[in-house]
Amino acid sequence: MVLTPKEIVAELDRYIVGQEDAKRAVAIAMRNRYRRQQLPSELREEILPKNILMIGPTGVGKTEIARRLARLANAPFVKIEATKFTEVGYVGRDVDSIIRELADIALRMVKTARIKDVEQKAESLVEERLVELLVPGPSATTQLNPMDLLWGLSQPGGTTRPEKTDDAELKKERDQVRRLLQLGELEDRKVEVVVEKPSTPGWDGIPGLGMDDIGANFREMLGDLLPKKTQTRTVTVSEARGILLQEEAAKLLDMEAISAEAVALAEESGIVFLDEIDKIAGSQKQAGPDVSREGVQRDILPIIEGSTVMTKIGPIRTDYILFIAAGAFHVSQPADLIPELQGRFPIRVNLESLRAEDFARILTEPDNSLIKQYVALLGTEGIELQFTTDGVLAMAKIAEEVNRGTENIGARRLHTILERLLEDVSFEVPVGSKILIDEAFVQGRLGELAQDKDLARYIL
Repeated sequence: MVLTPKEIVAELDRYIVGQEDAKRAVAIAMRNRYRRQQLPSELREEILPKNILMIGPTGVGKTEIARRLARLANAPFVKIEATKFTEVGYVGRDVDSIIRELADIALRMVKTARIKDVEQKAESLVEERLVELLVPGPSATTQLNPMDLLWGLSQPGGTTRPEKTDDAELKKERDQVRRLLQLGELEDRKVEVVVEKPSTPGWDGIPGLGMDDIGANFREMLGDLLPKKTQTRTVTVSEARGILLQEEAAKLLDMEAISAEAVALAEESGIVFLDEIDKIAGSQKQAGPDVSREGVQRDILPIIEGSTVMTKIGPIRTDYILFIAAGAFHVSQPADLIPELQGRFPIRVNLESLRAEDFARILTEPDNSLIKQYVALLGTEGIELQFTTDGVLAMAKIAEEVNRGTENIGARRLHTILERLLEDVSFEVPVGSKILIDEAFVQGRLGELAQDKDLARYIL
């Protein structure tokens, strides 16, 4: 991360309207990660990330801020709902699965990057394999897996390929085919490729007992011992190129180095977003499910404090992972969390409820605004949508009114309003039409619904 906090906030402003305090907090947290990397190793070990607690109603941008930040920093990111977990001994997921999921994402990110590094070399190997598929060589006996013979999956003797006796003739034919491949003239030719069958889940653990990952890890552990199941597929050269590219690139990768890099990436750059943390806040004096809620807090605490979790790519220390927790805290308060957990979120930011002017900005300003999305979608069929300023403001006011009169779901209300507003346009307007969305158009389709609270509750 080489961006300054101001530059980080500027990038977040492209997608998220308002909430300046939250943007500043996450920008400083990310910049501090970069600053920490510049320190001597002795001091660097002592500096821990300052975790953040976001407090605000749903739909105001808490998750989006964290997700955009992770994308901006190219960091592994996991969004977890705290309500998925329960205390050990109750039905629920194991909190360690948070870090295992983060490890999977880090591994995928590193592997994708390394595949790009070897892609050019892999492409030349793929070309040779395609030439061999299109022009088979002399007869050869396929090697058999001894486990296949033991279990009767194959018969001795193997398979043979068509015989060619003249090496010079074979080389000449392959050279011709290679030139045609390079010219792209054989992309539709059919070839047979042997691919590994996708593993069918036999036992994925028992859902709800914290054993979600055991089945997958067990299969991985036995992966080199059990025979690989393969199948022959007839595909075009174009399709075979993609299949073979993955195989050849995987052969060129050093998986031990990739795993080590993924561990470092998860430990130093990982971001965990704990949503709905207010749902597990409860007083010790309360009875019923609050016993389990407090247990979840105590189970999550060691991960946030710093512990080591075993994953399939190796042990991961959680000391330097940035945790961002979020909750509406309508019923409970941050003070209802256990003191040890409160102390692990020293930075607290309040996100404001959205008003009509915020909704208007959300509809128009971000790079991925809803209006731009709908204009692009319908534009693919030649339907031109034109939104006027008063039309946008009318939609924003309706969103504010409905949120105030029913459940406040923040900016998510805009999705419902736009779908209802453009339902007839999407369904029946002929190709090549021009539609003007002004205040009269909005009021004509949504005005009565917004005024009737019972209808608004179920429709908007």
